[in-house]
Amino acid sequence: MIKSILLSVDGSIYTESVLKYGIHLAKAFDARLKVITIVDIRFVEWAVAMGTDGFVPIIPSTVYQEESRKILEAKAEAVIQKSTEILQKEQVEFGTEKIVGSPVDIIFEQSHLVDLLILGARGEFARWQSKLVGATLEAVVRQCNKPILIVNKDFRPLKKILVAYDGSEKANKALQMAGFFAAKLQRPVLVLTVHDNEQIRNKYLQEAKTYLDSYEIAVTLKGTEGSPEKEILTIAQSDQCDIIIMGAFGHSRIREAILGSITEHVMRHATLPVLLVK
Repeated sequence: MIKSILLSVDGSIYTESVLKYGIHLAKAFDARLKVITIVDIRFVEWAVAMGTDGFVPIIPSTVYQEESRKILEAKAEAVIQKSTEILQKEQVEFGTEKIVGSPVDIIFEQSHLVDLLILGARGEFARWQSKLVGATLEAVVRQCNKPILIVNKDFRPLKKILVAYDGSEKANKALQMAGFFAAKLQRPVLVLTVHDNEQIRNKYLQEAKTYLDSYEIAVTLKGTEGSPEKEILTIAQSDQCDIIIMGAFGHSRIREAILGSITEHVMRHATLPVLLVK
C-alpha cells in the first residue's frame, strides 16, 4: 500500500524528526524514501520586487542576487549531504534531490510520484513564527490528494495508533490506513467516534470493528460526545497515543466553513504526529 515516501527537508529543527519518521516507516513498510530539499528562490525575487516597488526604489545589485542564490544553494547541498549520511547509516533505500523553485508547487508535483508525504509542522523560520503550522504546510495540505504525515520536532516511535472515525468516506480511508499501519508496525489501534447520538456513535464503532477484524490487530473502541476536535486531542493525550490518523474532511463542509475545520484544529494543536488521509 505504501512503497514510496517523500520527505521534504529544509534544515530546520524539524528536519531530523522528518528523517527519523521516514526511516521508522520505511523499515516497517519496506518502502523507498525520496528526500528533497528546495532552494526557495522567492527570497531573492521578493528582495528585488520590494526594492523596485518601495517608497524609495532600491534595486538589489546582480552581485547581491547571485550571492544570495549561492548561499541558498550551499545550504541545500549541506542539508542533502547530512541527510544522506543519516540515511546511509540506517541502511534504507533512498534517493535525494535538490530542486529550485516554490516549495508548495514542488512538493505538490513530487507528491504525484509517491504514496505518502512526511512534512514538519513548521519550516526553517519556525523560531520567529507564532503559528503552530507553517504556511507551506497549510497550502500543501489543501492542494495535495495523497496522505500527509505532519510531525513535530521531537521523534518518538509509533507504539499506539488513534484513528478518528465518523462514518464518512474520508474517515473510511483513514480506517484503512490505520489498519495498514497497525499491521505493519504490529501496534494496537484505538478507534474514536465523537457524536452526541449514542445510537449513531455505536453504529460507527461497530462498522470500524468489523472492518479492522480482517487485519488481525488489537483494537479498542471508544465513543464519546462533545466537540470532535477537542475530544480527539484530549483522548489522544490521555490514552498515550503516538499518532492520530484521520480523514482530511468529515461529514459537514458547511460546519467546517462556519466553525472551522476539525482537521485544521487538530493539525494546529496536536502535540503528536497527525496523518491526514484524503
